[in-house]
Amino acid sequence: MLQPLLRRIINPNIKLTHSLDNIPRFLNCISKAAEEEEKTAAAITVVCKSFPNNLNWQTLNRNLKKTDIRNSSIINRVLIQLKDPPNAKKALSFFHWSSHFTNITHQTNMYALVIHILVKAKLIKDASALIESVLTRSVTGNGVLPLVHSFMNSYEVTGSSPFVFDVLVQICSKLRMIDEAIDVCVCVGEHGFRLNVISYNTLLHVIQKSDKTELGWRVYEHMIENRTYPNEKSVEIMVDALCKEGKLKKFVDMIDRIDQKRCSPKVIVNTCLVFRMIDEGRIKDGLVLLKRMLMRNMILDTVSCSLIVYGKIKLGELETAWKVYDEMVMRGFKANSFVHTSFIGAYCEAGKVENAGEVFNDMERDGLQVYDETYTHMIVGCSKAGKVEESLNFCERMLQNGFIPSCLAFNEVVERLNGHESVRRADDVLTLLLDKGFMPDANTYSYIIAGYGREGDVEGVLKLYYEMEYRKLSPGASVFTWLIVSLFRAGRLEESKKYMRIMKARSLVPLDYTYDAFIFSHRMDKNTKPNQCQPCS
Repeated sequence: MLQPLLRRIINPNIKLTHSLDNIPRFLNCISKAAEEEEKTAAAITVVCKSFPNNLNWQTLNRNLKKTDIRNSSIINRVLIQLKDPPNAKKALSFFHWSSHFTNITHQTNMYALVIHILVKAKLIKDASALIESVLTRSVTGNGVLPLVHSFMNSYEVTGSSPFVFDVLVQICSKLRMIDEAIDVCVCVGEHGFRLNVISYNTLLHVIQKSDKTELGWRVYEHMIENRTYPNEKSVEIMVDALCKEGKLKKFVDMIDRIDQKRCSPKVIVNTCLVFRMIDEGRIKDGLVLLKRMLMRNMILDTVSCSLIVYGKIKLGELETAWKVYDEMVMRGFKANSFVHTSFIGAYCEAGKVENAGEVFNDMERDGLQVYDETYTHMIVGCSKAGKVEESLNFCERMLQNGFIPSCLAFNEVVERLNGHESVRRADDVLTLLLDKGFMPDANTYSYIIAGYGREGDVEGVLKLYYEMEYRKLSPGASVFTWLIVSLFRAGRLEESKKYMRIMKARSLVPLDYTYDAFIFSHRMDKNTKPNQCQPCS
């Protein structure tokens, strides 16, 4: 026993600098260490020999009552001695007994050691119970990563299998510990382990049932990145997530515009994932994932080509995007509405409305379907460029083709109204939209009312104010300002005072413009009496 211990203690590569006087003391220390090692080995031997086939706690208490096993090193080494599958039940019994007999609380690393042994022996139920116990006991406040690292540290010594991490993820999911389960997925992936598809599906299912749907897409992305490819169940869960988000129709329609035919749910889900990554600004990551999907036939060629062009557009590289598009057309790629609309959106956002108009005309000339998003880009782009009349033209064309602009897009138009004709026309377009089911908000009315107010059309202001009240939309300070000022300018002072009182009753603060307009009107009207010019109280 002494010679092996000496070999472990003395490194032959290190020169001894002790004087001869210290050698006896040094040898004495070695002797004591050897004695301790012999005692530890004897204790381990006694413990391991105390496991008959009819093992029970009474037998262990009787056999080991004179053995001191409070040393965690002894417990650890006994468990390693019992790491083989036939001894797994004995290891579990000893684990529980040692805690009870010595009145100690096992640390996380000890739990990890036993769990490895149980999973290797396919005693999944027992392993799951221990994982639940350690998760509820130690994860709170510390997170799950210390436990994962304990699993990593004892992985080799137990000869375990990667399935232990699958069990851990599944138990975290069962306990609704979503963030912890995701941490495990990321951590084991970084260390080269790959979870099976069942573990990912379990986690995806729990996420989909929660209010953290966005995390589901991150998990779905992670599983593909780590080469655990989704099966039918994975796709089914993600389709349910799309339904929950209300986005399934959006992506079905998008693929229809690209490929002009219906495709499988797998293609819809994978297209959605890459599109989301590009829209989130993770464009290069999205294109790398797209390449992997294409190699595995997880997405259509036409869809992948369109998404590559879309990614280049989102990077702001319009010239490069056109080159990529032209190369794809030369290889047989067919033009589609999605790609053209993406170019139109980019041009409008950059303020290049003329270029957007050219692409729009190309779409119509080539017989490509112009859809709601295409019109929306043109409406907003023309509005921001000050071309209100053209924006209203696109609104009318959009209606004629069966589409309704979003409230946000229409507000971009009416916010920039200038001149009585454009205000009147916008009001007429609003009437047509309302007949088609358009849902305006308070800003829609506020902008048009402001337009009528600037033109001095008090009847137009009143009509839209009454319509707002009818639709239960709360007029803001701007609406009341134009209402009061318009009535005041029209000489309808009593009505002006009435709405001033209503405005104050609703705790709305009159804008400075209200009083400025009173003063301006007084100066312009020489026949107005002084007492009529005072602000209404």
